[in-house]
Amino acid sequence: MISSDIIRGYNDIIILYLLLEDSSYGYEISKNIRQITNEEYVMKETTLYSAFARLEKNGYIQSFFGEETQGKRRTYYKITQEGLQYYKEKCEEWEVTKEVINKFIKEMG
Repeated sequence: MISSDIIRGYNDIIILYLLLEDSSYGYEISKNIRQITNEEYVMKETTLYSAFARLEKNGYIQSFFGEETQGKRRTYYKITQEGLQYYKEKCEEWEVTKEVINKFIKEMG
């Protein structure tokens, strides 16, 4: 399992990636993260909702209520144009980060 300390700075990129194709809600996003990473990264609920609040405050996502007819209404999130631009910037930053860190990785075979 990946340490949450290591991946914390990339939670935004993970969430935005999952919103590129379609809007979604918290539980579904959390489930998708677990599935895509084969349970190697599980984002805590508090971390997820803190990220939603930060991303929305910065204008990178918008929230809206779904149209469910039974039970509590779900809050859905969708990426904005600003969020798409931020996602692209974070992807470029990741490429540079990988390049730098790889200079300090030694195979210990």
